[in-house]
Amino acid sequence: MPKSAKGKRNSVTHSHPYGSAPKTTTSNAIFKMKTEIGQHVLKNPGVAQAIVDKAELKQSDIVLEVGPGTGNLTVKILEKAKKVIAIELDPRMASEVTKRVMGKPEAKRLEVLLGDVCKMDLPYFDVCISNTPYQISSPLTTRLLAHKPAPRTCILTYQLEFAQRLLATPSSSLYSRLSLNTQMFAHVTHIMKIGRNNFKPPPAVESSVVRLVPKRPRPDISWNEWDGLLRIAFVRKNRTLRASFLGTSTVLDLLESNYKTWCAQNEIPVDDGAIDSNGDALTELDIIQNASKTYGEDADEEEWGGIMDLDEEEDPPEYLTEKGNNRAIPFEGCSSRVTSKRKRKGKAAELVREKVRKILEEETGLADRRARQCDEGDFLRLLWAMNKEGIHFS
Repeated sequence: MPKSAKGKRNSVTHSHPYGSAPKTTTSNAIFKMKTEIGQHVLKNPGVAQAIVDKAELKQSDIVLEVGPGTGNLTVKILEKAKKVIAIELDPRMASEVTKRVMGKPEAKRLEVLLGDVCKMDLPYFDVCISNTPYQISSPLTTRLLAHKPAPRTCILTYQLEFAQRLLATPSSSLYSRLSLNTQMFAHVTHIMKIGRNNFKPPPAVESSVVRLVPKRPRPDISWNEWDGLLRIAFVRKNRTLRASFLGTSTVLDLLESNYKTWCAQNEIPVDDGAIDSNGDALTELDIIQNASKTYGEDADEEEWGGIMDLDEEEDPPEYLTEKGNNRAIPFEGCSSRVTSKRKRKGKAAELVREKVRKILEEETGLADRRARQCDEGDFLRLLWAMNKEGIHFS
């Protein structure tokens, strides 16, 4: 006869008044993290302290913290800074971080703002420290680089691959428009990697801490012009610049429209009635076919519809755009394909094409270079040469 199962001696059952609470599927339902908005709380106090130490805070610093969560990083910042301004989207989290300092002297030095950091006006701050929600990594970085006055430094936790994109160099697989834009306006350095188990709940990917130090003084270039140039070059970063600029009809249409606008603003007459040797005006299809013969089979392999690489989907925010008399040409509307021979091309189109060709092949020598191979200096030379000839991107 089999023996009945016996419990261990002195064991504690769930009915014992001092026993552990039963594990149920609803035990954490009171405060469930919203991972869909990037809520992954940094739980390792050692890592939190290392992040604060890397910021090299002064006693007079005002620190901006984006996404404070439950305040694990906030309380360590308050030990060294004059004031912390924490911006939180989730009211529950805002309440939790407030409770961490309630009744303490630090409570007077903590200001919690409830809202979306990408939509609100940022206050003055000296340093930004953020366990950044991965969904807003790109727009937050752009906002910090555009903020005036520029912060002294930013210590930001990103998804590992996003951090690698910020640090990418020419010819590397992760080199992109994001890399160039960030490195143009800030010095970027890697600080340390953070394993996924240092967060609660653990994210699906590893993380990395990056330091951004905005350049002082800021580069004296137009954001619209710079970003407009890179948008065209990085539509397909493995194509040559000759094919990107001369082999796509919508890009040439954009440059022609901007050239005419620039000429009108500067009272420069434009003759748009050119004809070919047979006396017929050149059609758009003729130009595309000529481009395919001249610039290789990849010149018109795909029309540009305003779509960038994977990490370049967002438009420049309003606070970065110029608000002068120059009008910006929207890129998203340039998605039409050549369907008819009736659309005529005049002298202005050929003039712009010839200007661009001369700049790429003769002045800069970048015609056969691919966007992923060009560095910041190459694109600055290209932008300067284009603007000098009246070719603009905004």
